[in-house]
Amino acid sequence: MNLRQLIENYRPHNEAEARDRALMLYALDHFPDVLTRDNPVCHFTASNWITNRSRDKILLVHHNIYKHWAWTGGHADGEADLRAVALREAMEETGLRALEPLYDGIFSIQVLDVDHHIKRGQYVASHLHLDCCYLWQADENAPLRSREGENSGVQWVPIDRVLPVCGEPVMDIVYSKLNEKLKLLSVVKPDRAIAEAGLACGGDLENARTARAKLRRSDSMRHPL
Repeated sequence: MNLRQLIENYRPHNEAEARDRALMLYALDHFPDVLTRDNPVCHFTASNWITNRSRDKILLVHHNIYKHWAWTGGHADGEADLRAVALREAMEETGLRALEPLYDGIFSIQVLDVDHHIKRGQYVASHLHLDCCYLWQADENAPLRSREGENSGVQWVPIDRVLPVCGEPVMDIVYSKLNEKLKLLSVVKPDRAIAEAGLACGGDLENARTARAKLRRSDSMRHPL
C-alpha cells in the first residue's frame, strides 16, 4: 500500500485530523516533490510517540533548534516509507537499539506550522510539515544517548508531565491527542477491535464498546455456533 492509500484509509480521530488528512491528500495530488525539502511550501515528515512497557512515560529529546523537549522524528527526504523514516530517526536521536510497534500503521496525523529559523547556518523559511506519527514501546532501562548536532538530551517523562516539560504551547494539542489515544489503547488492551473503534470515535469508549457489541451480535447471527 503506498503512502497516499495509507493516508486515504486512515480513520481521523477528530475534525482536526480529518482536515489535515484532506490537506495531505491534496498535497500528494498536486505537488510532485512533496516528499522532499525541495518543496518550500509543505513536505512530509515522520515522528514518533515512544512509551515504556507500563505506558506511563513518554521518551522525549531536547531539540537544539527550538530549545524545547519534544518527540523524535525527521524529514522524509524522498522516502515514501514514513514508518521506516520514523524508526530510523527514533533510534538515531535516542540511542535506542530496539523499539516495538504498538499500533499497526499510522498512529496520528497532523499538519504543523514551522516558523522560519536558522539550521546549520542556513535560513529556512516558514513552511508546513505534513506529519505522520508512529507509536512505539521501548525498555525504559535501555541506554540512551543524544544525537550530536540534533539534540542535547534524552529523558523519560511521566505521561501527565509531558505538556509542562515540553513547554511548547503550539504542540499542546498534538501531544494531548497522542496521550489520549495511547491511554485509550491501554484501557481497552484486551480487545483490539474496541481500541481501534474508540480511536476512530474520537476516544468515546462507550460508543466504541456499543458498536463492537452490535458487531459481535451480528456475527453470531450470521455464524451461529
